[in-house]
Amino acid sequence: MSSMFQREVMNLCSPLQQLKDEHGPLNVMKKELYDISSNIEKTKEAECLEVIKKLREKVESFVAVLEPHSQREEGVLFEMMEKYIGRTSGPIAVMEYEHDQAKSNIGKFLMETEHLSDNLLKDDAKRLASYVSEAYLILTDHFMKEENVLFPMAEKMLSDEEKHELEVRINEIK
Repeated sequence: MSSMFQREVMNLCSPLQQLKDEHGPLNVMKKELYDISSNIEKTKEAECLEVIKKLREKVESFVAVLEPHSQREEGVLFEMMEKYIGRTSGPIAVMEYEHDQAKSNIGKFLMETEHLSDNLLKDDAKRLASYVSEAYLILTDHFMKEENVLFPMAEKMLSDEEKHELEVRINEIK
C-alpha cells in the first residue's frame, strides 16, 4: 500500500533540471521575504517603516530573479507543452493563474510601498506585508506542482528535439 504513495524518481533533461534548480535560490529568497513579512506583527510601530522599506528592497531583488525564470516557463516551456495538453484549461492554465496571482500580490506590495508615509501605521504595515506572505504561499505550492507534476510531464511528452529547442530558448533569456 505504501508504494502507491511513493514518488517516481525521474531524471530530468538538462533544461527542465535547470528550471527546477532555479527554484532553489528563489526558495531561499522567498523564505526570507516570508520571515520578514510574517514577523511584522512583532515589530514596534515606530520600526514598521524601516522594516517595510527593507522588505521592499528584498522584494525588488526577488522579482529581478523571478521574472526571467517566469519568462522561461511561460514563454518557452508552457508554449511548447501547449500543443500537447492545451493552455486554456488543465495544468498550464493552473500554472499561469498561479503566476498571475503571485505577481499580482507582489505588484500590489510594490505599488503601495512606492511612496510611504513617514508615520506608517502598524496595521498598514501588516496589510502591506500580507501581500508578500500571500505570494510566498502561492509560489511555494506552485513550485511543488511544477517539480512533481509539470516538469515530469514535460520530460515524458517532449521529444529529444523539443528538449534541445527548450534548452536553447531558455538560455537566451537572461
